[in-house]
Amino acid sequence: MAKPVVGIIGNSYIIDDSYPVQSTGVSNVEAIARVSGALPVVIPAIPDMVNIDDLCGRFDGFLFTGGRPNVHPEEYGEEATPAHGQFDRDRDRVALPLIRAAVDKGIPILGICRGFQEFNVAFGGSLYPEIRDLPGRMNHRMPPDGTLEEKFALRHDVTLIDGSEFSKMFGATVVKTNSLHGQGIKEKGARIIIEGHAPDGTPEAIRIADAPSFAMAVQWHPEWRAHECGVSRPLFEAFGQSMREHV
Repeated sequence: MAKPVVGIIGNSYIIDDSYPVQSTGVSNVEAIARVSGALPVVIPAIPDMVNIDDLCGRFDGFLFTGGRPNVHPEEYGEEATPAHGQFDRDRDRVALPLIRAAVDKGIPILGICRGFQEFNVAFGGSLYPEIRDLPGRMNHRMPPDGTLEEKFALRHDVTLIDGSEFSKMFGATVVKTNSLHGQGIKEKGARIIIEGHAPDGTPEAIRIADAPSFAMAVQWHPEWRAHECGVSRPLFEAFGQSMREHV
């Protein structure tokens, strides 16, 4: 049987201050290829160059990755402020409708960090622009200095609802994760089920209610050395298995 083909949503970058590209982190590609057992393909997040129905007809699953730009607050009815940071409106216009279409068609989807936030916004939820500014919340952002190993190091526990889909997948109700995000869920979307929280109450693991196939997202970055991690591996394995069942 041919490997499932996973569309990895691209991020917009400028190389050498002049050359625009669409790309994704190598860790995302490695996790899909080595752990999910699928063929990774980067999808350009440029609305004029991709069609949602065409994408759904050609891919067996979609990975919505992290990215430095944030979802524009207009997508959840709020005005942009300096605290919201940078934006990528093209990715908003591809990712949000693609999430909804994939769920409707039963195509497996996995969200990571920004992708986690896109899941929430796609179903009517909103976001806090800066978690660390909220009373009682910890700083979830990536450490500004250090090696990649230090930046992606495990930093806090995530407590999962006993009997939830995530706890069954991980075989535990508490897992240790990294943390490299600034924003987080404010109001959850209509079909969002929160199954895991950080110690400060920040939602960290969600799924889409009544989705006919795999539709799960995490606020941390499981793609980092996923083949070596006892939490990341089951997540990407379950995503891969769902695609093979869908095919």
